[in-house]
Amino acid sequence: MNANLIINYILILLNKQGKYTFVESKYILNYFKKINNSKMKLIQMSVKGISYSDTQTGAYALILSEEDGERKLPIIIGGFEAQSIAIALEQEIKPARPLTHDLFKSFAERFNIFVKQVIIHKLVDGVFYASLICERDKIEEIIDSRTSDAIALALRYKAPIYTYDYILKKAGFTAAVSGSSKKISEDNWIQNFVTEKSNAKEEIGDLKKLSIPKLKKLLTKLVNQESYEKAARVRDELSKRKS
Repeated sequence: MNANLIINYILILLNKQGKYTFVESKYILNYFKKINNSKMKLIQMSVKGISYSDTQTGAYALILSEEDGERKLPIIIGGFEAQSIAIALEQEIKPARPLTHDLFKSFAERFNIFVKQVIIHKLVDGVFYASLICERDKIEEIIDSRTSDAIALALRYKAPIYTYDYILKKAGFTAAVSGSSKKISEDNWIQNFVTEKSNAKEEIGDLKKLSIPKLKKLLTKLVNQESYEKAARVRDELSKRKS
């Protein structure tokens, strides 16, 4: 249900209960609409580059930059996605065989399907959620996607990338980031960010010591975190127990 409709419904109920006059209810509704519209404002982003951690092997941060501003959005991605995005950014580099995202584009274009834009629309527990806005025969379809995959495809289609203002306010940073007592450089901030996020990821340890219920719980958590390599190890351990 539309957020404005929910707000309107609540205010109608309050008005019926005599808590607000009609004029007061209308004023409050307009106030909440203004807040909601500002939060849902779409901001166009561009790919600034990819940073890797000097201390954490296989840890990469994709840096998106605000088109008409100074804010940046760092997103932790895997090594394969980092490679695919880097190749898409470097126009002169062409793999001998198509990567997965190149194959997707070739397959989609064969059936006249095109990616029009990408929207990073949600952030939950440090995980970004994105959607591909695709078009075929002037009919639009919305497809759920991992953010790294969505951006890899957006670069290949030269499609614009958007996110919501509230996501930038929650997870973004500016070029000069304030530290505890001094300002740290952007590069240092990104390095600290990648290291912190990598350390925060679930450590699975010795799986043989975990019971089956705990393994299942861990598997669900890793999938939600999109830590698929670790999730595969847990899945294999569960398979061994069942055989």
